Order: sequence, then C-alpha cells, then structure tokens
Amino acid sequence: MSERPVLLPYADPAFVADPFPLYRHLREKAPVHRAVIAGGLEAWLVTRYEDGLAALSDARLSSDVRDASDTRLLRQLPAAEQDALLSNMLRSDPPDHTRLRRLVSKAFTARRVAGLRARVQEVTDRLLDAVVPAGRADLVADLALPLPVTVISELLGVPVDDRYDFQRWTDRLVLRGAEPPDAAVVNEAWQHMRGYVAGLLRAKRDHPGDDLLSGLISARDNEQELTEDELIATVFLLLAAGYLTTVNLIGGGIALLLTHPDQLDLLRSAPDRLPGAIEEFLRYDGPVSPGIARFAREDLEIAGVAVPRGATVLIASAIADRDPARFPHPDRLDITRQDNAHLALGHGIHYCLGAPLARLEGQIAIGTVLRRLPGLALAVAPDELAWRLGGLRGPQNLPVTFTPGG
Repeated sequence: MSERPVLLPYADPAFVADPFPLYRHLREKAPVHRAVIAGGLEAWLVTRYEDGLAALSDARLSSDVRDASDTRLLRQLPAAEQDALLSNMLRSDPPDHTRLRRLVSKAFTARRVAGLRARVQEVTDRLLDAVVPAGRADLVADLALPLPVTVISELLGVPVDDRYDFQRWTDRLVLRGAEPPDAAVVNEAWQHMRGYVAGLLRAKRDHPGDDLLSGLISARDNEQELTEDELIATVFLLLAAGYLTTVNLIGGGIALLLTHPDQLDLLRSAPDRLPGAIEEFLRYDGPVSPGIARFAREDLEIAGVAVPRGATVLIASAIADRDPARFPHPDRLDITRQDNAHLALGHGIHYCLGAPLARLEGQIAIGTVLRRLPGLALAVAPDELAWRLGGLRGPQNLPVTFTPGG
C-alpha cells in the first residue's frame, strides 16, 4: 500500500462521469489503499471482492460513525442533533441494529413487496402516460425519481406531494462533492427535515392508519421499543433510502442499455431476462460508489495491510464488483451473466432491507419503458450526461427521444 493517500478526484467531471479506469488501476495495484474520498475525508479503500465480502461481515468493523477517529465525519452532520440523525439501523450495530431492523422488516418481506406489484405498475404507467404523446422525456425527472418516491411515500403513509421538499433536504444532507459540505446548509436542511418528520408524527398520532409510519409510532408510544430520536431517524432513513438508490438503479440501468445497443436488443427480444439484467446493472455500475463505509473498532489487518483503530474503511463494492478474480470479463456488460453475487446491496446483517422493493421497481420501470417507448434513444451524446457526485452514482438527468404514441 502506498504511503501517500490516493485522491479520488470528485472535482474532475471526467472522473465523475466514468470512475472505472481509476478504480481498475487501484484494484490492480493493491488490495487496500489509503484514499481521500468525497468531502475531503480519508479512508482505507478495500478494492477486491473476497476482501470486501469478508469485511462486510467482520464484527470488528462498526457501522456507527461515532467509532471513527476522524472527527470531521461528525462535523459533516447537523451540529445540534448528531445523535438523533445517527439513531437508525444503517448507522447502528447489534443489539440496537437487530431491534430496529426487526421493527421495519415486516414492511419489506417478499410477500408484502409482491403485493405492491400492481400499484408499482399503475404508477409507472401513469408517469409514462404523461410523456408518451410528446416523443421526448427526461427519464430521471419523469420516471426514475417520482416512481420510488411515490411508492415509499405510500408505504409510509406520507403525502406524495411533499416529495419535492424531502428530496431537496435529503440531497443536501447526503450528497458529497470534492470539498467538505457547508455546515450551514447541512444544519438548515436537517432542521427542515426534522420539523417535517415531527409534523408527520403528530398527524399520524392524531389519525393513525394502516401504514408503516403508524406502526412505528405504535412501537414507540405503546410498546416503548424505540426512542423518539430513533423513530425520527428511522423515518428519515426510510424516506431517503426508499428513493436514493432506486432512482439511480432505474436511471442508470436505462442509460446502460442506451449505450450498449447489443444488450438493449437482447433484452427487447427476451424480456424474461429482465431480473438478470437488473443484477448486472447493479454489478456493472451500481447506485452506490465507491462503496460502503465501516469504522474499525480495533487495530486489524485487511489483506495483510494494517488498519488502525478508528479508521474509516470504505468497502469499495463498485471496484470489487469488477474484480476479474471473481467475475469473468468484469468490464463487459452482460445481462445473461449467471453467477452474479455482487456486493452492490451489501452483505451480512446490513444487507439492503429494501432490496426486494428496489428490484421490483427497477424491473417494472425498465420493462415498461422498453415496451411502451419504441425507438428509444438518448437525446444527447453520452458524454453530455451529468452524473451524481460522491457516495451515490447515477445520471442526474436522462433526456431521451422515442416514437410518440397516443
């Protein structure tokens, strides 16, 4: 491992658009690198598949940012309510993680998600109905974003019309560029989000319904299974995670097909390959990049490299999922790939709880686009697409043209 940290150049538009040449260089050079990542933070970057898989199940690596020695991580959170924002299952370890995940998991069982299929299809068709006559659309703004926001809002029992507000606040809290975020912007966004969630909780306490939010309130008020801070943090996590990765899966998946016409033709001719295509989109260019953060509880070694207690360890799933030691021809998009146990959705106890819903939404959205939008093509050159910055990956917009319909 090199002594000087490697810079991931988020200020460079070429890197943001296509980070994979640098990712490949890092993976080939060493299994672990010290690196400067989004927000100017330093992390130990784990670049190879087997090491990343092991790290995701290593109890010596914590999900709680309060175990990090780099105080800048906490300074990037709202100053007044760091504990409140961090009191969710994504940033907790057992036993708290076990308790919080159990409270939410019943909403994301395979049976419950399968029951949402008709509603997801209905929302998808309604969104496409609005653009089909025009013969052009932005498939991020017109479909990939409003679809998952609508679904998670209905699942929680949240007014769908509020999506523009909580999306804007979430972006300011989560998205990172090359420089540390503006503390005033982060604090203001969290104040708005906290006030919004508190208002939702008041309304649901007065008028409970058959939705996940009412169930969580009952667990807080009646069974005392979570604190008020945990309740607020969990609602924020569900709102944010319910759309952030799925919008990138849908938008990114369509972009991949439009820039790989052989795969587009193959999927059009064999729509039954769509579930496998979703997995390949996740592996090849997934919605989380470069990967998943953990924090060392003690001094340890990863792939023979000494990692000190308190270090930020970034398990680089986006790099590891193109490891040729695990995936043949990893830089080739192949929707027929069979052995595709990627790390894009995590592994172990923190495996993405919403994965079944994300897969369902991705399959329905992309499948319906291919069915209803003949002659689909990018309206701009591929290198003109703008991509999201550090931590998450996907096109910010996806202008397309197609044959207008009635």
